[in-house]
Amino acid sequence: MHIVDGALAVPVLAAGAALTVAGVAIGLKKMDYDHLPQVGVLSAAFFIASYIHLPIGFSSVHLILNGLIGLALGWAAFPALLVALFLQAVFFGFGGFLVLGVNAVNIALPAVLIYYLCRPGIQASSPKLAAFWGAVGGAGSIVLTTIMVAFSLMLSGEAFLLAAKATFVAHIPVMVVEGFVTAAAVLLIRKVKPAFLGLDEEKVYG
Repeated sequence: MHIVDGALAVPVLAAGAALTVAGVAIGLKKMDYDHLPQVGVLSAAFFIASYIHLPIGFSSVHLILNGLIGLALGWAAFPALLVALFLQAVFFGFGGFLVLGVNAVNIALPAVLIYYLCRPGIQASSPKLAAFWGAVGGAGSIVLTTIMVAFSLMLSGEAFLLAAKATFVAHIPVMVVEGFVTAAAVLLIRKVKPAFLGLDEEKVYG
């Protein structure tokens, strides 16, 4: 899901950087510093998930987990994901530094949107309903991210139109897998440590 340096037009890079700076500023302002270790854990989870690849034809795609990160962190997903993307660029050359802002906003903004859309659902007293909204969050975040990646490519020239369509189609299996993974993670966390998702235990357990 990383766009590489040199692929995007300058206005797209500038817009991505500006949106990421705004998102990180809001995230830092809203961040509860007592939960800083949680932000670090989820940032590391994103870093590691990028190495879990699913073979697709002659290529492969990887897990992202931005839905689960969004459900847990809300706006704090912006700084968490920016740090992970920066370290991936430094140590492994994933993406690049010029495109870091676009990659961050393409992954973090869907996480924030999923927070507002699905968070009430994962607090439902019914585990099945919570799992459903967890699956919606996991799959929905990938849908939104692939749309934003495709849109970023299309804005940089018609030559990228085919790549934009291929990006969406290639990530359909990831949408399914992340839906299951996030649903399972929501169910497990509700049982063992609901505070990790910041859930209201009175709503969860009645």
